[in-house]
Amino acid sequence: MINLTVWSDFACPYCYIGETRLERAIEELGIKDDVQIDYRAFELDPTAPKEVTTTTPERFAMKYRLSLDGAKRQIEEISNLGKELGIDFRYATTQYSNTRDAHRLMKLAEAKYDRETVDRLNKALFAAYFTENLVLSDHKVLLDKALSVGMNEGEVKRVLDSEEYVDEVRLDEREAAMRGIHGVPYIIINGVFAIPGAMSIDGFKSALERELKATADQSAVSAQGGERPHVCGPDGCQLL
Repeated sequence: MINLTVWSDFACPYCYIGETRLERAIEELGIKDDVQIDYRAFELDPTAPKEVTTTTPERFAMKYRLSLDGAKRQIEEISNLGKELGIDFRYATTQYSNTRDAHRLMKLAEAKYDRETVDRLNKALFAAYFTENLVLSDHKVLLDKALSVGMNEGEVKRVLDSEEYVDEVRLDEREAAMRGIHGVPYIIINGVFAIPGAMSIDGFKSALERELKATADQSAVSAQGGERPHVCGPDGCQLL
């Protein structure tokens, strides 16, 4: 059994791209039944407001000191990486807001539901943000996504209307800090083998094959063929 611990944020484009590539690698290797994924929370901006206050191109331009047109071009380049995977990736029109409640909802799913439900919710939340362009701080949106994967309505409402699972989210983030994780996605295989960033499908396959053959060393995985893994951190996403 391969255990993957994945730190990510639902507002992180490379997290969605990276996790989709990882899923494809697992499928192509035919090892889905031999892999378990444990999701860990990582808020790119814990101070982000619950209300949408800027457009993504405006925020991007300000963060990277680009013109608005330049920001739009960079956003489109990132979106194309998602589209190459068959995702209807609409990064330019995402509605940026706080993601803590989305992470709390995931913690509820992990605590009370089976792995299939957890995996489905994880995908639904990424799609809600990057494809449907919904506001992930909106409890109605989160409830709808929870119900779509079979979670209990009353239980979800109770959790969203409280501070339940906040400590679990913060614990994940403290662990990330202790491990020196400053950007996501960040994946650890069986507790020791680290993949910092959204590697290519072949890169993920190579890492998984190494672990399956028990020949992997204890050092971090580097991208295959000179490729730089793509990551997002509190200061922004690594641009192409």
